[in-house]
Amino acid sequence: MQGSKRLLLAAALAVAGASVLNSVPAEARTVVYATMEPPALRVERVPPPRHGYVWAPGYWSWGNRHYNWQRGHWEHERHGYHYAPARWERDGNRWRYHGGRWDH
Repeated sequence: MQGSKRLLLAAALAVAGASVLNSVPAEARTVVYATMEPPALRVERVPPPRHGYVWAPGYWSWGNRHYNWQRGHWEHERHGYHYAPARWERDGNRWRYHGGRWDH
């Protein structure tokens, strides 16, 4: 009986933990700034459509004082939302990164 109680408690904690992770607001992101303008986006060959998924195009990430290309990838579709790809935006004399996200 003791083992089944532990198993039930572990399952309940796992479900509770997953619901907390899913409730984190989309705005809770790390802000990234770069001092150099990002390079032009690379041309990627987009694979054929995949049921239940949306293609997230590649983008330039910033790290160690230079840009690194991140290849496009599939994102699991979220019904009622549309995917906004990652982008860089000028912010004064620097560039601000906005990560890919799901908008309502």
